Amino acid sequence: MLLKDQVDAPAHPDTTVDAREVARFQSLAEEWWKPAGKFGPVHDFNSARFDYIIDRAAGHFRRQPSGGGALAGLDVLDVGCGAGLLCEPLAARGARLVGIDAASRNVGIARAHAARGGLSIEYRHCLASDIVAEDRRFDVVLNTEVIEHVADPAQLMADCAALVKPGGLLVVATLNRTFRSLLLGIVAAEYVLRWLPRGTHDWRRFVTPDEVRGMLENTGLSPIDLRGVTLNPLTRRWRLSGDTSVNYMLQAHRPSGAAPAP
Repeated sequence: MLLKDQVDAPAHPDTTVDAREVARFQSLAEEWWKPAGKFGPVHDFNSARFDYIIDRAAGHFRRQPSGGGALAGLDVLDVGCGAGLLCEPLAARGARLVGIDAASRNVGIARAHAARGGLSIEYRHCLASDIVAEDRRFDVVLNTEVIEHVADPAQLMADCAALVKPGGLLVVATLNRTFRSLLLGIVAAEYVLRWLPRGTHDWRRFVTPDEVRGMLENTGLSPIDLRGVTLNPLTRRWRLSGDTSVNYMLQAHRPSGAAPAP
């Protein structure tokens, strides 16, 4: 069953929420699970980020990346989960998944789609700060394609970091703020090729890897890996690379025995 269709973030005020961004994705909620729809490029990109998460998490927790149990028994939180495009394949690999989103319609669609597939995923219409207030912690926290859409990126990073268990991981995926990302990530993707709806991104909100590292500096997490993600425009296939000038993914680790920063 879908939640209420009004444009809303969780009721209490939060400095990370940008109501206009929530409204934008709320209005596009029905498009999430259409591979040929407005979020088609997200489906294309999903395979690369899924492979990265599985490979890094399995290696970190000493699991085999292949097979259905790569994440068995691990608690995973997807912050800004949308309609569950990343949650579902991760749950299928054995993770105990919690997906949260500020847009209620996204959460409703995610719940309905998971139910049809027989997947047990805890979806909630709330913010990272709500989960922090509940004193919950996770082995893996995901923040993929979210930080560039919020009003206070530093606070969001602090909230996400606070949710990582000792010995756990945080994975951030976003767009770098470079001239190349302006040309490819916005001009080409939104206006020329129309792979994304116009206005999906604001280049001024893109975040550099150094800025993400700076946001994590006082959280007790240590960045341990940085990878670029590049697209072959002919095949529309994404692959990991050393080129971080447009899309990148950053992995950070909380050492075992280290408590979250207050």
